[in-house]
Parts: sequence; structure tokens; C-alpha cells
Amino acid sequence: MVAPVENIRHCTGRASLEVQLVSGESAVTSSYATNPLKLLTPHARGLSVWACTSSFGGGLVAGDQTTLDLRIGAGSRCFLGTQASTKIYRNPAALPSGHETRAILEDGSLLVFAPDPVQAFAGSTYAQRQKFRLASNASLVLLDWFTSGRAARGERWEFDRFQSRNDVFVDETRVFLDSLLLTLDDGALTAPHRMGRFNCLATLFLVGPAVRVTAKQLLEQISKEPMSRRPSLVVSASPVAGGSVLRLAGENVEAVGHELHGRLALLRDLLGDDPWSRKW
Repeated sequence: MVAPVENIRHCTGRASLEVQLVSGESAVTSSYATNPLKLLTPHARGLSVWACTSSFGGGLVAGDQTTLDLRIGAGSRCFLGTQASTKIYRNPAALPSGHETRAILEDGSLLVFAPDPVQAFAGSTYAQRQKFRLASNASLVLLDWFTSGRAARGERWEFDRFQSRNDVFVDETRVFLDSLLLTLDDGALTAPHRMGRFNCLATLFLVGPAVRVTAKQLLEQISKEPMSRRPSLVVSASPVAGGSVLRLAGENVEAVGHELHGRLALLRDLLGDDPWSRKW
């Protein structure tokens, strides 16, 4: 039975986090969140701040709209992830649901933005917009990835609509634009020429002086790896001005996560530890 539109819970939630350099260490100077968002800061001061977002119920239901505002002050460092995958629940009333991230990175700052994947259930709709504005010598690591749904129970690419857009600006000049729209308008998403056998797609973008060496190392590593016929995990890399972009497609979500962890381990010294060691 489909619930009437007026009986479906929908929330507009907002979270905000500000990190500044205080007495030579990165520190949280402002943090708040409203339902259904939650914002946790398990490591609020040190070489880098570690924070994670979550939501009541583990995801978004029909009509939920959430916004995250970030300001990473001059010279400070921040890692931001999520407690778990963001689940997008079915949307029988076709109410719009989505999320927006707005981030400002000041001089010499570093943001590693690496949430767990978005998991869109059958019958769901979701739109995500993320915008990052960097000073000329700020650095960003951006991970955006999503899964086919609840593949373990045979639910693959059955959502109604999935949209994601990432914009990165350095000194108000756009240096990276990645936009994706998946609907059933062009046929079944499980078709061989669309998602096919893959259950997870990921984009990893690195730019800025703090991660320039890491970006170069990743390009060199991937360029030397042998190609195989019909691999279960595909990884490619391309240079961009001041950094690189990696794209991954995998039949198994865990394999993609393991691959990302291996690649991102190069950032450990910048963050003071490995924030993924207990997750992936």
C-alpha cells in the first residue's frame, strides 16, 4: 500500500563545520547539525580534524533535502567521511530527495572528502550537487561513488533516477566538472552498454600542492599495471591541471573499497593516520 503524500516524513536538514588553524594545530571552531543530519567529530584537534556525517535512519526518505557547509581555514587540514553508506529509500510519492555540499578551502588548506558510497534502493530518486571553492594553493581529495543498490538480494540498478554533479573551482576558475544522470529513459540500466555486470562506480579527484606528489604517483602506478580481458575491477587515471582523476568500476563493492583504500593510503602522513583502516 502506498502511503499518502501528506503522511510521508520529509525533512530539510543542514549541517555546518568550520576548521581553523589554532596554535599550530587544526581544530574544529564551529559545528552543528539539524535533523535528519548528524555531524560527529571523533578527532577534533591535531594535525588534521576527522569528522563524519550521518543521518537518522541511515539515509534519505522521500522528500528529504540536506545541505552540508564546510569552511577549511588557512593552513588547516580536515578529513570528512560518513559513518556508513548513504541509503536512498524508495520514493512511491515521487517527492524530490537530495543533498548539497558547499565547501570553501582557504590558503594552504587541505580537505579529504571521502564519504562511503551512496546506495539507491529500488524505486528511489536522488539528486546530489557538490561544489568546492579553493584558494590558489589549497588542496582537495574528492571521492564520489555509488552502488547498484541491494545487489546481495538481487536488486540491481532499479532506482528511478540518480543524479550527481561535482564542481571544483580554483580562484573562481572551474578546474573540474563531473556530471552524471542515470534514468530508465534510455533503457534498462543493467543492459551491457550501460552498467552491465558492474555494481559500483567511483570517481577520485586530487588537486593542489599538498597532494600533487600523490596524484603523480597514482598516475604512474596505474599506467604500469597490465590490462586483462573482462576484469572484475577496472581502474583508469587521467592527468588534470595540478592533479589527477581516477575512475573505478567494479563488480563487487568491497573490491572497489579495498582498491580505494590502497590508493588513498598515500595520504596517511598528511592526515596523521589512516582513517579507513577500520572501515574498508
